[in-house]
Amino acid sequence: MRALVTGAAGFIGSHLSEYLLDQGYSVVGMDNLLTGDVANIQHLTGRDFVLVKHDVTNFASPASPIDYLRVPIQTLKVGSLGTHNALGLAKAKKARLLLASTSEVYGDPLVHPQREDYWGNVNPVGPRGVYDEAKRFSEAMVMAYHRVHGVETRIVRIFNTYGPRMRVEDGRAIPAFLSQALRNEDVTVFGNGSQTRSLCYVSDLVEGIFRLMRSNEVNPVNIGNPHEMTIRQLAERIIALTGSKSRIVERPLPVDDPRVRQPDITRARTILGWEPKVALDDGLAKTLAYFRFKLGI
Repeated sequence: MRALVTGAAGFIGSHLSEYLLDQGYSVVGMDNLLTGDVANIQHLTGRDFVLVKHDVTNFASPASPIDYLRVPIQTLKVGSLGTHNALGLAKAKKARLLLASTSEVYGDPLVHPQREDYWGNVNPVGPRGVYDEAKRFSEAMVMAYHRVHGVETRIVRIFNTYGPRMRVEDGRAIPAFLSQALRNEDVTVFGNGSQTRSLCYVSDLVEGIFRLMRSNEVNPVNIGNPHEMTIRQLAERIIALTGSKSRIVERPLPVDDPRVRQPDITRARTILGWEPKVALDDGLAKTLAYFRFKLGI
């Protein structure tokens, strides 16, 4: 069995590549290293893995706000042209395609927790729209190829995920808080930190993705951890975990920043027999060890 993993040198892509190899797959990784790092896949050398350097804007989308706000047009092209290219390849090879979508398709949700049948509350002309709408379009494109051409497709809606191999300067909450706390710098939260997130450890996510890919489910499936907490609570937990002397400071809330985020994983439980296993403190401890290594602290 052979799998193509786009963005294979990135955070989730590297973990997924490793998991597929462990399951007996031959893996072709694709990345242009715009946000990925060869160090994430060096340990795969000698296994049935090959990395093809290819322009990531044709296939795999930046996922961090700091990235898609920096390269908004490329992000839109990935969701449209990149998804089209990947679907064309899947059609030609008679392969099954899994789209890595996102909880951002729900925008700043008016329904809580978020179920897959909720259509979302997205600002199409706001700065985050380049990512949100690109992913919504890519979902529509995937379903069109499934209905018109009979391509076997799967759609996973990934909620906030964390773990080793995240970039130190990723811009998302856990990398920012860990790096700031380890350096005893101010830990910055946006707004008053009352917005919520639900955090899933990367090994749980990857198992959910694999189960979905092997299932017969065509419609989108949420994969995430339904344990919800505020951003301020997360900052406080990381400061305590690191033993840092950092203090929490507030910064202006970004435009269209979601106020709540929590997956309803009923479909994942029912259809895939999946639910997250790794407790937050255990996952944070593993992630902290990685960040200590990366920062030399």
